[in-house]
Amino acid sequence: MKSNLLKKHAKSFYWASFFLPRNTLDKCSSLYNFCRTLDDIVDDNNKLSIKKEIFIKFKNDFETKNPNNKIIKDMWSIIDSESISKQIVIDLFDGVETDLEEKVVINSKKDLLVYSYRVAGTVGLMMSKILKVRNKEACKGAIDLGIAMQLTNIARDVCEDKARNRQYIEHNFSSIKEIIKESEMFYKNSFNSIRYIPIRSRFSVVVARRVYRKISDYILKQKNIDNYNKAGKIYVPMFEKVIQTFLSIFDFVKLLFIKNLNYNNQTNHNILEQEINLNERI
Repeated sequence: MKSNLLKKHAKSFYWASFFLPRNTLDKCSSLYNFCRTLDDIVDDNNKLSIKKEIFIKFKNDFETKNPNNKIIKDMWSIIDSESISKQIVIDLFDGVETDLEEKVVINSKKDLLVYSYRVAGTVGLMMSKILKVRNKEACKGAIDLGIAMQLTNIARDVCEDKARNRQYIEHNFSSIKEIIKESEMFYKNSFNSIRYIPIRSRFSVVVARRVYRKISDYILKQKNIDNYNKAGKIYVPMFEKVIQTFLSIFDFVKLLFIKNLNYNNQTNHNILEQEINLNERI
């Protein structure tokens, strides 16, 4: 039952979830349900004032550990069992709250990275805790994978975001290609860190990374902004998921031979550190 929202709203993640142990999948699904509930509050068609009220109530329920809210109860169970810093969840709330404005415009790389960390890097970090990653540098790679996927979302959802009066990047194909190029750096730097995920859960993350990254290729296939505008929501088709899952076997084997992490995205993390103390969260 917990994976219902995952199946309905996150097709790429649901596909990858087949390769997780049952207990781990339950925890990941509970985390997804929590994050999805927050997203739905912000993306609902209610008036802004009503959305803010619902958001404040949900955040208050979280802070007070309201036992009558099952989604929050399940979330606190994960926080306690996996020793997740509460500050990571507060970061997530802060990121989601950014979208609770009449108009949202992000004008700098720093603001884009901080936003992407808050709404998605936090999720990657919490996932790494659920997956029993102990290496701190590898946890930075988990943040990178979350940010990479968020940048992919931004590249895919420019039209949808514009309809909601949100602009994370400019509405032109040059900006879309640039954000995809930026995401590639984060995908690349996330790879070696997957080596530190226990082997039973590792393949699922390899698949999720490959499949989600492939969305960018389908965006770039549009070639120009007119085709992009007409394309609607861009997904990875089933046959491509099968291909990427097969190719993930090679990634999985490659990871077996990686001995050192050689983390190489500190420049971007230094930008984040101007506002977020990552070591405190990790």
